Amino acid sequence: MRIETESDGVSASRDHLVFAYYVTGHGFGHATRVVEVVRHLILAGHDVHVVSGAPEFVFTSAIQSPRLFIRKVLLDCGAVQADALTVDRLASLEMYSETAVVPRESILETEVKWLHSIKADLVVSDVVPVACRAAADAGIRSICVTNFSWDFIYAEYVMAAGHHHRSIVWQIAEDYSHCEFLIRLPGYCPMPAFRDVIDVPLVVRRLHKSRKEVRKDLGIGDDVKLVILNFGGQPAGWKLKEEFLPSGWLCLVCGASNSQELPQNFIKLPKDAYTPDLIAASDCMLGKIGYGTVSEALAFHLPFVFVRRDYFNEEPFLRNMLEFYQAGVEMIRRDLLTGHWKPYLERAISLRPCYEGGINGGEMAAHILQETAFGNHYASNKLSGSRRLRDAIILGYQLQRAPGRDVLIPDWYANAETELGLGSGSPSFQMSETNSVMDHGIEEFEILHGDTQGLPDTLSFLKSLAELDAGYESGQNTEKRQKRERKAAAGLFSWEEEIFVTRAPGRLDVMGGIADYSGSLVLQMPIREACHAAVQRNHPSKHRLWKHTQARQQTKGQGSTPVLQIVSYGSELSNRGPTFDMDLSDFMDGDKPISYEQAKKYFAQDPSQKWAAYVAGAILVLMTELGVRFEDSISILVSSTVPEGKGVSSSASVEVASMSAIAAAHGLTISPRDLALLCQKVENHIVGAPCGVMDQMTSACGEANKLLAMVCQPAEVIGLVEIPSHIRFWGIDSGIRHSVGGADYGSVRIGAFMGRKMIKSIASSILSRELPSPNGINIDELEADGVELLKSEASLDYLCNLSPHRYEALYAGMLPEAMLGETFTEKYDDHNDSVTVIDPNRNYGVIAAARHPIFENFRVKNFKALLTSATSDEQLTALGELLYQCHYSYGACGLGSHATDRLVLLVQEMQHSNKSKSEDGTLYGAKITGGGSGGTVCVIGRNCLKSSQQILEIQQRYRDATGYLPFVFEGSSPGAGKFGYLKLRRRTSPALPSKISTLQI
Repeated sequence: MRIETESDGVSASRDHLVFAYYVTGHGFGHATRVVEVVRHLILAGHDVHVVSGAPEFVFTSAIQSPRLFIRKVLLDCGAVQADALTVDRLASLEMYSETAVVPRESILETEVKWLHSIKADLVVSDVVPVACRAAADAGIRSICVTNFSWDFIYAEYVMAAGHHHRSIVWQIAEDYSHCEFLIRLPGYCPMPAFRDVIDVPLVVRRLHKSRKEVRKDLGIGDDVKLVILNFGGQPAGWKLKEEFLPSGWLCLVCGASNSQELPQNFIKLPKDAYTPDLIAASDCMLGKIGYGTVSEALAFHLPFVFVRRDYFNEEPFLRNMLEFYQAGVEMIRRDLLTGHWKPYLERAISLRPCYEGGINGGEMAAHILQETAFGNHYASNKLSGSRRLRDAIILGYQLQRAPGRDVLIPDWYANAETELGLGSGSPSFQMSETNSVMDHGIEEFEILHGDTQGLPDTLSFLKSLAELDAGYESGQNTEKRQKRERKAAAGLFSWEEEIFVTRAPGRLDVMGGIADYSGSLVLQMPIREACHAAVQRNHPSKHRLWKHTQARQQTKGQGSTPVLQIVSYGSELSNRGPTFDMDLSDFMDGDKPISYEQAKKYFAQDPSQKWAAYVAGAILVLMTELGVRFEDSISILVSSTVPEGKGVSSSASVEVASMSAIAAAHGLTISPRDLALLCQKVENHIVGAPCGVMDQMTSACGEANKLLAMVCQPAEVIGLVEIPSHIRFWGIDSGIRHSVGGADYGSVRIGAFMGRKMIKSIASSILSRELPSPNGINIDELEADGVELLKSEASLDYLCNLSPHRYEALYAGMLPEAMLGETFTEKYDDHNDSVTVIDPNRNYGVIAAARHPIFENFRVKNFKALLTSATSDEQLTALGELLYQCHYSYGACGLGSHATDRLVLLVQEMQHSNKSKSEDGTLYGAKITGGGSGGTVCVIGRNCLKSSQQILEIQQRYRDATGYLPFVFEGSSPGAGKFGYLKLRRRTSPALPSKISTLQI
């Protein structure tokens, strides 16, 4: 329905409407679901103009009507893919900029004219952002139909590419905010730019032929097992071989190039083949997850063997829906490429998909669109686009699910987890468990060494460990009610053998943060949330193998060789696979361990399993640094309540827990400090994240309710600082995912090391009289002590060894604001940082990056001294001021974020309110933490009930402003060294098979 003006008399007709339907340029899945909606609109007697870059046959093969008009225009690019499984994040942002940002004004002008020319009554978008803005400019209402939006997808790309791309995400969200409402499809992602939502069932293309008719046309008998290879219309790009398929199987190949030669058991399908009929005629599908493949697999009850795509945020939501309805089997990427398909295909055909929901979403969506064009769904009191955007601020794009917390996840997922009763457990859940329930876990095990220390999360972990064998041994069909990671864990351990359990907490960065790599004093608090690792070693002949692992060994012609198998809980809403396995011989090059660089490349082959580097990397570091040799197979279960991406060292807790458990299982005695340094090698050299060592040191050496004081030169613990009883620290998560491996953190680190190199060069030049002293003093006039000071600065090991007054007096005025990488290397050769690499084409901020650690070290020293001073309001005010100064220094480096600034501002408003002043203030300061660019804010306040109430008030005010309820970190717990390890044996071992077991997951 047009928005009428005095000069515009056009209105919607009851008999005939004109729809402009914009389709995103990403893949075929959007075009195929649009077909079904368009078909129903045309059946209702309306004209539909489809604007798409997809091939015409996608539409014309399903709809033959003069009311269908196709306009070949590409107005967005989606995600740029290097191949069928790999998304290039930076290229995606750059391509979107070229496609939709640079020519934006001309696009809007062209689209407005075109919409007027066809006299469109309604604009529909799936899910082209600029279409919504063009419709608004043309005075025409718009509606989006989708299960995801590009602001959500691109938000993670911005993390990797740098904050300077953030404006793209803002522009997309603003464009979406102009649409009337969202018709939301099942398996949806969080889409905070849309305020009003109507849910519909799956949109699925109808079948033209029966299974029997399709197989007859293909000349394939009903008794032949048939798999359809479907990677979204893109050529697979690898060489298919006859031995990839089990004997007697055939494979239908979608999207094969004309020149691609196929083995005799592979059948090339025509480009315009109608895939719904072929999918329904197959016994299973092999491909990547997308809305089209998942919806048709569920609708036709077809098992789907899928391979994960990296860096596509839509996938976890669809994957969980697929697996919940018992229709999904995950294949490891390396098994896809090397042809180890048999165990996965055989597993798939044993499934019984059980989706019973509606599949008439196309018809319902068309009806809603028609009624909206007639005016029946128009809401006259809409908030303005800018107000709605402000409410839906970018925080929503990075929703990170924490079990038990309200983060507006899809209802079907929440319901599924409720039915499963298998949530990984949040701290709030664990703390509410009764002692009798907790004791059940302990009673199942004989603790041969160690003590649970009464920690609720440890008791909860033991309980979950005790319950694993019950589900595995019962043999009942619980697949619909059990997450795959739990099924894999159920067969991971031999209950007759000993299991070693360790625990390592995350950390709250109270003071120090990114200055650690410049040698600063840091103050860190181990938090209550922690990672647990359970490790068991077995002789290879007794080790339970997953079927695909066994198939790989048989292909290699190997006997029983040592294997590593890992299960990681909590992968449901991330893009990491829940399991990982490898032959431990892969870590050897002849009789020596492979290099760290080789290992980094090994784990980077499949992004969905790159997480395993944090765990398995510990084994290679122990081999390389301590000469340990692993002759037995190893099983590891990792379960963490430390939320990822919130800047509280989730990765360090995994590394420390994993290495501690592996060391305990193999009788290795490693001090907490040395273990932390070894874990840093895992993160720096195998994972490839340029972090300092404070995270691992806090997780390994910290103690409950104390701040670990450490001078990072490189890692000298100088003591534990008792937190005074009248002071309390909280962490409030901003909702913006933090990444220490992101471009911003690395560039600031490089800038700091550049600054150090320049300061050393300046000091050397003053000593050699090549440069005059900035303060006007001649070198010959200096006392011996002054010359010695310059000499020490000419060989400066750490920036933090330079005092603030010396920096201001001699060097601040001589450092550049920024410098091109190429210019720096030409003049200074290298920045002398082993874990970062200078990009010659990148401009690096120098003066702010160098200044921050020099002044931060001074602030931390003052903070530590103040903690032990006399209790007073002035003490708390000074401590809080130091936090504020640190926060704004982060921002000057480029490591701030709108979200963390908002939280700090809320603390300030609370601190300076008249009510707080009259009641002897309770909150005194706040700062961004860790690597910055999002993550968690640390808050300091008085240890009283009123402070906790104010923290909850800030939490609610933040949610009201952003739609995101932040996770609050509260409390402390012991580090891994203080916890030690538990050595367990099951009291009543289930009967085990007499020979090696093979497990299908």
